[in-house]
Amino acid sequence: MREGEPSRTAFGAATYRAVHQDVDGGRIFRDPLAWRILGLDREATLAEPEATARPRLRVFIAARHRFAEDSLAAAVERGTAQVVVLGAGLDTFAYRNPFAGTRVFEVDFPATGAWKRERLADAGIEVPENVAYVGVDFETDDLVARLAEAGFDDSAPAFFLWLGVVPYLSEEAVTATLRAIASVPGGEVVLDYTNPAHQLRLTAQGDRADLIARVAEVGEPLSDGLETEALHALLAELGFTEVEDLDRPQIRERFLGRPGGTETGGAHLLRARA
Repeated sequence: MREGEPSRTAFGAATYRAVHQDVDGGRIFRDPLAWRILGLDREATLAEPEATARPRLRVFIAARHRFAEDSLAAAVERGTAQVVVLGAGLDTFAYRNPFAGTRVFEVDFPATGAWKRERLADAGIEVPENVAYVGVDFETDDLVARLAEAGFDDSAPAFFLWLGVVPYLSEEAVTATLRAIASVPGGEVVLDYTNPAHQLRLTAQGDRADLIARVAEVGEPLSDGLETEALHALLAELGFTEVEDLDRPQIRERFLGRPGGTETGGAHLLRARA
């Protein structure tokens, strides 16, 4: 990401979430604030060819939020009262949070966090008193220490939503963040990741090459991806004892009700609890 500038890919992901509400009827994930926080003309945006382009990516983005918030609901049922949104971008959970008694920490690069607060003000979206903003550089900062400065209790369970971030980080930053989450008693995380290009089908390799080129143009290059077996081994080493990992066929079956097929490699949704 370019120094001092908000994340361009965060805006893109938010646009896909908003378009999903109309083009797909929000059938996977409903977000009543998706259009408001964008500040775009709804009809004009939907009329653009880009609005209906890349349906697989749009559905995946909707599915990862549904998976994350379903998992969060289960964690709250077990007594978790701290929610951390890592790389919050224009995520709206904190402003439609249905769980009374929870505290939400939004974590992002300072420039992106400031930009989001401007968007919230422009959209007239009220910031609840239980929301705290934490500026962090995932590549260099101590995540738990920065959270503690904002009132986070590192002795109490917490749920971390980490969506659309891991593919942009180095393996060292991913490992450090997972280690920080595992250090929290009952720490639980939902994240998405992609496999390396050599594990993808040829058509998927083309899609990934297109995405790599587009995000590189805005100064947010993608990493090479993560091997599933290596990631699972790392999670076990760090102390995560419960891991659920959905590949694309499983995502299609769960959220679209369609036969999953035999596709291997590609995008994954993962939940892990320490």
